[in-house]
Amino acid sequence: MTLKHVAERAGVSLTTVSLVLNRVAGSSIGADTRARVLRVAADLGYVASAAARTLASGRTQTVGLIICHADHLLVDAFIPQALFGMNQVAHDLGFRVLVEAVEDVSRPDAYHELVHAKQIDGLLVLNPRADDLRLPQLVQDEFPVVTLGTLPGCDPYMVYTDEETHSADAVAHLIRLGHERIGHITFAPDAYLATGARARGYRTALEEAGLAFDTSAIALGHFSAASGARATAELFARRGDLTAVFCGNDTIALGALSALAEAGRRVPDDVAIVGYDDIPTARYLSPALTTVRGPAVLHGRRAMELLHDLIEGRTPPTRSVKLPSELVVRRSCGAPAALRTPELDRHDTSVGDVARDAAHTAITGGGP
Repeated sequence: MTLKHVAERAGVSLTTVSLVLNRVAGSSIGADTRARVLRVAADLGYVASAAARTLASGRTQTVGLIICHADHLLVDAFIPQALFGMNQVAHDLGFRVLVEAVEDVSRPDAYHELVHAKQIDGLLVLNPRADDLRLPQLVQDEFPVVTLGTLPGCDPYMVYTDEETHSADAVAHLIRLGHERIGHITFAPDAYLATGARARGYRTALEEAGLAFDTSAIALGHFSAASGARATAELFARRGDLTAVFCGNDTIALGALSALAEAGRRVPDDVAIVGYDDIPTARYLSPALTTVRGPAVLHGRRAMELLHDLIEGRTPPTRSVKLPSELVVRRSCGAPAALRTPELDRHDTSVGDVARDAAHTAITGGGP
């Protein structure tokens, strides 16, 4: 099946068919004609080649998703949800998402080869690192870049949640439940900006409550549940008096729950646990995990939408899209049943009407 067959059946020129099927921006083809061409192409089973689209439009119709640590792909539960949201939007727009994990952590800028080889039209960066050497330059050069998370030192287009504030809220919740000796386990090395934001929130909550901040109450996790288990064992070996732990994410909290059970400490009777992210399995743990819920799928969708605007040469109404988060109170923190959050089936492909509406308002200023 060729372009000529589509053109003959649709009653239009070869040029019109090429412009429509290769999604060439700026053409003056009417909506009815465009719809007719697409319908005929679908009926005939025509598929435009990637090479033809690239030659016609000067684009690859591919965006890169940069994972700033390869180990994330093995253990992190936030990534597949965000990627699902990206793919939803990318598919609708005729784009593909190329996932590139940076294997060599000493070269956080390794992905620049994708840009300079013109293999991608835009870049999504998940959890950017403070020591990234290339990303600020790409932003300054106005290459289409959207970060999932903040990046101090430059002003990228970004989609983010206020991790510091929500972490502080989670720790303040433990304090309201009567805990004064609260530990913290990070989820990644300090180079990752989200690590520092969540740690600052932990410290802020303690200091605002008049409680002492002590570095002996902090242990370092490294992405995986196994690292969370090891960090928990190390933490309680030196601070056996802790009655609560704020974990940097839910994957770390999984390891903490396992380590505490193995040590004979009951959750929440002996130690209260709070996580971050509200991964889909969090509510099904025993005990169910109290955590900060961030709209991971929506995170991916909004990032891809923002990036597409940049690729198309449109100036988005805002450089940063702040998404809502909320504390989900379950049994692992020891809160009485009356204070627990009612469970809603908002995971999998749904992100919840409240989060969706709030994000729409953040982007459009409340318009339709």
